[in-house]
Amino acid sequence: MRAATLALLAAAALTMSGCSLGPRRGAPAAPVPPAPATATPAPPANPDAIPDAVPRQEPRSAHGNPPFYDVLGQRYFVLAGADGYVERGVASWYGPTFHGGSTSSGEQYDMYGMTAAHKTLPLPTYVRVTNLRNGRSVVVRVNDRGPFVANRLIDLSYTAAAKLDMLREGTTLVEVRALVPGVPDDLTRSSQLPPPTLYVQAGAFSDQQNAERLNERLHGAGLASAFVLSPLEGKSHLYRVRLGPVASVADFDQLAARLAALGIRDARLASD
Repeated sequence: MRAATLALLAAAALTMSGCSLGPRRGAPAAPVPPAPATATPAPPANPDAIPDAVPRQEPRSAHGNPPFYDVLGQRYFVLAGADGYVERGVASWYGPTFHGGSTSSGEQYDMYGMTAAHKTLPLPTYVRVTNLRNGRSVVVRVNDRGPFVANRLIDLSYTAAAKLDMLREGTTLVEVRALVPGVPDDLTRSSQLPPPTLYVQAGAFSDQQNAERLNERLHGAGLASAFVLSPLEGKSHLYRVRLGPVASVADFDQLAARLAALGIRDARLASD
C-alpha cells in the first residue's frame, strides 16, 4: 500500500514519447487519486482458495506496449518477449485506491484477481512470483505498468500479495520467472522452498582484476561485506561482486542506496 501511493505520484508525471500506456494509476491530469470506477467488494474469506492465473496463449495487448516510455526522467524499454526472463527484487502490492480503474492494457483492475504490474515485460505475460522469505509461490498475469518506485520490481494484486503472506509488511523479496504457455511449470502455488541466502550484486566481470578493483573500491567506501564470488563451474564464467547477505527489503534498499551514491545504479538481488 505504501508503494502504491508513491506509484500514483510517479505515474502523474508520465510522458510516453508519443505512446500511451493508458490512464492507469493516476493519469497526468489527475493530481489526486480518482474515485474507484466501481465499489470495492469485501475481501474474500480465504484468498488461498482463489486459483492462480493459468498461462494461455494471448496476442500482445494493443495498449501498454510501446517500444519505450519515460517516467520521471527514467526511460523504460518494453521487452520484445518474455522467454527466459528471471529476475529477483522487491515486490509491492496495490489495492482499493485503484480497484475498478483502468490498467495500462486497458483492462479493469480487480484487486481480488491474480494480476500484477511490471515496468518492462510485454502485456500480457504470465509469471511465477516466489516469496524468497517464506518460499510461497503464485502465478499471476501481468497486465499493467509499474511500480515506479526505486528498487521495486513488481506490483501485485491484493490477492496475490495475500497468498504470498506479504500484506502486513507491504513489500518482500521475490523471484519473478516468466512462464511459457504449454510448457510444464516445475513449481506449484503451495511450494515451500527453503529460503535462499540473498545478496546484492554490484557488478559482474569476465576479468577478475576488474572485479577485484570494484571490491576494493567498495571496501574503501566502508562497505565491508563486499566480496568477489568466483565463477561457478557449469553455471557462470563471470566474477561477481556481491554484498551481504541481506535479510529484508530494508537491508536491500540501504545497500542499493549506498551503491547508487557511488554511481552504481544497476545493483540487483542475487542468490547462489
